[in-house]
Amino acid sequence: MDLRALLMGLAFAFMWSSAFTSARIIVQDAPPLASLSLRFFLSGVIGIAIAKALGQHWKLTSGQWRAVFVFGLCQNALYLGLNFVAMQTIEASLASIIASTMPLMVAGAGWLFLKDRLPLQGIIGLVLGIAGVVLIMGARFDGNADAFGMAICVIGALGLTVATLAMRGASSGGNLLMIVGLQMLVGSAILGVVSIFTETLFLNPSIKLATAFVYTTLIPGLVATFIWFSLVERIGAVRASTFHFLNPFFGVSIAALLLGEKLGLMDVVGVVIITVGILLVQLSKQKPTDS
Repeated sequence: MDLRALLMGLAFAFMWSSAFTSARIIVQDAPPLASLSLRFFLSGVIGIAIAKALGQHWKLTSGQWRAVFVFGLCQNALYLGLNFVAMQTIEASLASIIASTMPLMVAGAGWLFLKDRLPLQGIIGLVLGIAGVVLIMGARFDGNADAFGMAICVIGALGLTVATLAMRGASSGGNLLMIVGLQMLVGSAILGVVSIFTETLFLNPSIKLATAFVYTTLIPGLVATFIWFSLVERIGAVRASTFHFLNPFFGVSIAALLLGEKLGLMDVVGVVIITVGILLVQLSKQKPTDS
C-alpha cells in the first residue's frame, strides 16, 4: 500500500466518523428525518450532476437498480434515519461506536448465511467485537443512556449490513457515482414521506446548524464517497475495508473534541477491543495477492 492510498484511507475514515458529530448538532435544532431527507436530496442531485458530467448514465443493469433501491432503503432510510432519530437522546460517540460494528456484522452475516470462509483469526475478531459492544452497552446502561436510542442504532447497523451485502456485484456495469446519487434520492424520498406523517417541523436557525448541515451534505455525503471508490479502485475492496477499524477511535475522539462528550474507562476499553476485533476480521480476509 503506497503513501497516497494510506492518506486516502485515513481521510475516508475521519470523514465517515465525523458524520455522527455533525448529525448530533443538526438534530438538536431541526427535525431529524426532514433534515436528512433534504441532505440526501442535495447530495443526490450533486452526485448525479457530477456523474453525468463524467459521462455516466442511469441505464443500469437490473442488479444495479436493485442495489439502488435496497441501498437507498437500508442505508439511507433505515441506518442513517434511525441514527439521526437516536441522536436526539444519545451521544454521538455512542452512536458512532455502535455503527462502527458494521464490518463485524457484515463478516458474521457472510459467514453464517452466505457461507463465506472466515479463518480462525476472523472468528476471534468477531468474538472480540461482540465483547467490546457488550462492555460498552453495560457501562452505558449503568450511566442511564437511553435504551430506545441504543436499540434503534443497533437496528440501523443491521440495516446497513443488509445494504452492504446487497451491493455485492453492483459495480459490474460501471456508473458507480450515478448509483450513489440515485440511492441518495431513494433515501430522500422515503425519509421525506415518513417525516410528513411522523414529525413536527421546527427550526432553530444558527450558524452552527448551517455549518453542520453543509458539512454533512458535502463531506461525509459526497467527498468521502468519492475517496472511498477511488481507494477501492486503487488497492481493492478488502484492503480498503481495513480502514474501518479506525472508525470507533475517530468517532469518539471527534465527539469528545467538538461536543465535549465524556468517555468512561469502560468506553475506552470497549473501543479498543472493538477496534482490534474489526482489524482482525479485515486482515483475516486479505490474501497475499489482493491488490
